Amino acid sequence: MEPRVQPLPSAEWDEFQRANPYNVFTTLARHPRVYRGWLRFGGALLDGTLPARDRELAILRTAHHRGSDYEWSAHARIALEALTEQEIEAVRQAGATWHGIDALVLRVADELHESGDLTDETWAAVCEHYDEIGRIELVMLVAHYDMLAVVLKTLRVQVDDIAGMEKPTGLPGS
Repeated sequence: MEPRVQPLPSAEWDEFQRANPYNVFTTLARHPRVYRGWLRFGGALLDGTLPARDRELAILRTAHHRGSDYEWSAHARIALEALTEQEIEAVRQAGATWHGIDALVLRVADELHESGDLTDETWAAVCEHYDEIGRIELVMLVAHYDMLAVVLKTLRVQVDDIAGMEKPTGLPGS
């Protein structure tokens, strides 16, 4: 499918976009004010207090639920720093067995996707593992990537051809 909003032409890229020529950035930059705020917020979540493994499990499960090819593609690559390729693929498998914190993080993403809330049982488990900042961050992370998946899918942002591209760097807020 063709993008509904075309990325900025490279002649209009700022320094950040030249260093990070990903379609998510060059497309959302079409709305400069929202884009700048989103970059700071997203950067703060990517460089938050959650362990990289927890963060990437939550993002990948959310991308899977939303059917966001863009989000999945971008974060399957980033997740390799904290997960194996087999674990990344297992995030999409309904019958995969997860244990401990991994199972909890995936359950959080599942419940937030299904009902927009957590059961009291899941919340209690979250409280046992994360401090207050971590609890807020985990819920906001899933909600943010759910919103982003909807935006990317609706705008038909094209999956990047990442051959030879570095992972994004220098995100504001990180």
